[in-house]
Amino acid sequence: MKIYLVEDEKNLSEIIRKYLTRESYDVTVFYDGETAMEHVNDQVDLWILDVMLTGEIDGFDLMEAIAKNNPDTSVIFTSARDQALDKIRGLELGSDDYLAKPYSPRELMLRVKAILKRKTKRPGLITYSDYTIQLDSREIKYGDKILDLTNKEFEMLLVFLKNKQEPIERHFLLETIWGKNYVGSDRVVDDLLRRLRAKMPLLRIETIYGYGYRLL
Repeated sequence: MKIYLVEDEKNLSEIIRKYLTRESYDVTVFYDGETAMEHVNDQVDLWILDVMLTGEIDGFDLMEAIAKNNPDTSVIFTSARDQALDKIRGLELGSDDYLAKPYSPRELMLRVKAILKRKTKRPGLITYSDYTIQLDSREIKYGDKILDLTNKEFEMLLVFLKNKQEPIERHFLLETIWGKNYVGSDRVVDDLLRRLRAKMPLLRIETIYGYGYRLL
């Protein structure tokens, strides 16, 4: 899962980055609000924001921009000012959690895991790379863009997402998408996969020669 960390204390940011990377999260670090503000439209699972940043843009400004552009994105904010008003304002702006400095990196990791666990359990919503897939409406978003998939392309995508990291036989894809009574060439699997890859190039689908495919 993708995490953006905004922290101007470079020693602390490096410690947190190492902890997050160790848990296999995809981490990007920003050291000032101005640079982070350029990325508020990115599809991210979680932002960790320090409220007090050098420069004119602080953590609250970032929270407002994130809430406006990506309201489904989770936010944890941290502050050296352990003041009730800071906490209230952050929560009112839509943050999921608050942590007063100095804090233990282990405590932050526990909070990160708890938030991301709740996020992955959100009904009908799957995230992969920079894609957000809404199962009930079959809507796929890439940033502000909505991708247009056919029914069979979407069904193939679901098979890969539900069996991520697992090898999938071509015959299984054929039966699942076209049905057991399908009569015709199994080349339709390759054609459909080619179209899916063209529409969603960030899908990391590995070909297992002589067997099938695997989504990484």
